Amino acid sequence: MAWRVRALERVIVTAVISEKETEAEAYASMEELKSLVTTAGGTVMATTVQNRPTPDVSTYVGKGKADEIEALVDTWEADVVVVNGELSPRQGQSLSARTSARVIDRTQLILDIFADRAQTKEGRIQVELAQLTYLLPRLRGQGHALSRLGGGIGTRGPGETKLETDRRHIQRRMDELKKDLRRIRKHRTTLRKQKEKQKDPQFTLVGYTNAGKTTLLNALTNEEALAEDLLFATLDPLTRALRLPSGLGVRVSDTVGFIRGLPTTLIAAFRATLEEVAGADVLIHVIDATSPEAEVEKQTVMELLDELGAGEIPVITVMNKAESLDRDMVPAVSAARPRLYISAREDKNIDDLQTVMEEELIKQMSFYSISIPASEGRRLYAIRKSTIVREESFDEENERYKLQGYAFDHHPQIAANKENDKKEDHS
Repeated sequence: MAWRVRALERVIVTAVISEKETEAEAYASMEELKSLVTTAGGTVMATTVQNRPTPDVSTYVGKGKADEIEALVDTWEADVVVVNGELSPRQGQSLSARTSARVIDRTQLILDIFADRAQTKEGRIQVELAQLTYLLPRLRGQGHALSRLGGGIGTRGPGETKLETDRRHIQRRMDELKKDLRRIRKHRTTLRKQKEKQKDPQFTLVGYTNAGKTTLLNALTNEEALAEDLLFATLDPLTRALRLPSGLGVRVSDTVGFIRGLPTTLIAAFRATLEEVAGADVLIHVIDATSPEAEVEKQTVMELLDELGAGEIPVITVMNKAESLDRDMVPAVSAARPRLYISAREDKNIDDLQTVMEEELIKQMSFYSISIPASEGRRLYAIRKSTIVREESFDEENERYKLQGYAFDHHPQIAANKENDKKEDHS
């Protein structure tokens, strides 16, 4: 869209500090906004804030502040002004009329980053749908922004204005995207059911953006997924296989990072992807232990998990980036137990994390004790791979393996063995 922030563009960031937030919260949010600008490829030249009870209904900031922003644009020859909030159509138009720079808001900036980073077909569809949802009520004065949408706008009926045609074109495109998403969702549901048949437990990494989830995925699975020191480095979900210390095979999925003020249009568009979180057996909540906003970031993640219907799933809290902590520095985060400190980058305490992962699964499993004939090697292998084996011995006299451990209820191999034991007891 026309609001894209391109590499080396000069950016002015501005915000209104309202009565609803403290100055500390506001400035932390501004620092986050500057990181978003950097992620989008821009360079922050200056920042400006204004204290007022609520944003101005017409220009978001007051007239004097709008004049100051215009002066900063001239001084720094800025290309873009980014507002740390969501502009109404009226506010965006009024502020844009006062400056030669493009004016965008926090939502548009995040959508821009997502558009740049979406790799899969599903990701690109979801981003475009979110962009169009955002654009639709802001069409007036935005006609030039539609050039990226492709053909179809020029075919209008008698008496229709270009704005009405644009609106129809966008609505038609949104309907097409929703249909594509339903088709992709149906396919993913089929794949998920196939995975569920494999009985591999699912761990899902969640956390604030740039907490180190992808780096942790690499450390756990010895893979090399792209991990960057940027916000939203991961957008499309990624799943890897892992074998825990007991031999149990599990799946570990990475997810898009959460952020304060994540646009509602984006949550709606990405709900199909984010709902994958709700299918996890255990969540691994990755927190940046070095962040001064760790508690606020944790709360943001927990609120979004509740919204996605994942608030009751067991959580392992991981305080990451421990290698950067001072010895006496302990973040004030009221995180749930189990909680452990790790360094995904330096592979520290990753073994401890895997042990905790097993312990959390055991809480959802039942104890079993079975014996298997030595001749049933394939079945023995399947049980070792799909359950947590705690003890194993071989009875040479009867040529049978005896195993004790934990498995999910209705595990096919364990259930089959219990039936066989019953038959042998009756015979």
